[in-house]
Amino acid sequence: MTELGIGIGWRPEIAEAVEGLSGVDWVEVVAENICAGHLPDSLTRLRERGVTVVPHGVSLGLGGADRPDPARLAALGEKAVALGAPLVTEHIAFVRAGGPLTATPQLEAGHLLPVPRTWDALDVLCENVRIAQDALPVPLALENIAALISWPGEEMSEGRFLAELVERTGVRLLVDVANLHTNHVNRGEDPARALSELPVEAIAYVHVAGGVERDGVWHDTHAHPVPRAVLDVLADLASRVAPPGVLLERDDDFPPGEELGDELRAIRATLTGASRVARPGGAGHGVRAPRGAVAAATAQPLLIGAGARVSGGPMPGVTPAAPVATAPAPRAGARQRVAVAQAALLSALVAGTPVPEGFDSRRLGVQGRALAAKRAGVVAKVAPELPGILGKGFRPAFLAYARSRPMTGGYRRDALDFAEHLLVAGRPEDPVARRQLTEWWQDRSGNRPPGRATRLVRAARHALVRR
Repeated sequence: MTELGIGIGWRPEIAEAVEGLSGVDWVEVVAENICAGHLPDSLTRLRERGVTVVPHGVSLGLGGADRPDPARLAALGEKAVALGAPLVTEHIAFVRAGGPLTATPQLEAGHLLPVPRTWDALDVLCENVRIAQDALPVPLALENIAALISWPGEEMSEGRFLAELVERTGVRLLVDVANLHTNHVNRGEDPARALSELPVEAIAYVHVAGGVERDGVWHDTHAHPVPRAVLDVLADLASRVAPPGVLLERDDDFPPGEELGDELRAIRATLTGASRVARPGGAGHGVRAPRGAVAAATAQPLLIGAGARVSGGPMPGVTPAAPVATAPAPRAGARQRVAVAQAALLSALVAGTPVPEGFDSRRLGVQGRALAAKRAGVVAKVAPELPGILGKGFRPAFLAYARSRPMTGGYRRDALDFAEHLLVAGRPEDPVARRQLTEWWQDRSGNRPPGRATRLVRAARHALVRR
């Protein structure tokens, strides 16, 4: 039995720094950013050194109303096999809504959105998790997410929701203590209560990350240093159970390797301090310090190696209260009810439709602007030529586009649609930039800018989306 240890999120921008950091036992990679047949050289070198690599998915949308996409599940499984990973992880979230269940156009959020903590949503989530477990070649763990908004009429606390999920499916948990802090600031939820309610013995590993507060709203940016408040939540968790792994996430505004090393040392110190004040009679026994200061002993350790279960299904060491195979299917109409609610929320966020009853319209406005800003940032990364061509005008032009054009495909499709939108409108005004944008669009789409009939059809389609 081997636990993960202390790790860091691997990103191409910090690949060299990660390879040079001492005391890194494992890394996590965003699954959608790699190809199973062509792994980055840096990850290959890390694996050759014995560093465990775990793929972390962001696009399954297991909390959505639709059943998981078999192609996405297959791709995630292929990456787990290619990396020799002991498990894969995803999120308790929905990322798209609409489609056949609601007879409306399918919309993409481009972000992780919270699942309502209702019995309907739990039923749907549990069935989706079982489908994923059956399809994946390695065990699955799921992460609690951060949220700016709260659903009206919720029927459970976050801790109880997670406990019910584990009891029904045997899935492991990826507990993000930064997200617990985010939900404390944004939604008034007590991290200590969540930790006391969730089954800490089901924890596969823990995420730690930074953020920033603006106007009373905490933004989980993964682009700022880890604050003391997040480390305090980590200490509380570690006083209850010795986590099998703890990982530092950083996704933007990357600091020098020395600063990343300092943050890893702060995490180790927090775990070591928690071991000295571990609560008597708690689920864990504090934190010892082999392999990066994560305990070798834990109430329900993650099994890797000889005797470990390396197929899908419940994680080793987690025994559901009832046989998983007999877990109830969603109650009649649950999927459709969840589908309608999620589609209405996502449409309000990205297509300007009315705010659904019971939601905080100000918070939805903040969330909607955050989604548009993220779209702009990701499009700038996947299509860096666009900011190069448009200069300072890229961001305001994209945000104006996003207000009326929800994303219906991936980010690369979004980049092409944005360029087409500008060209149809005769922009940019500078003829040189417009020619460069035309050539870029033609090179990637294989088409000429659309004629008048095509433009009218697309305008009608977008009008329907906004209804």
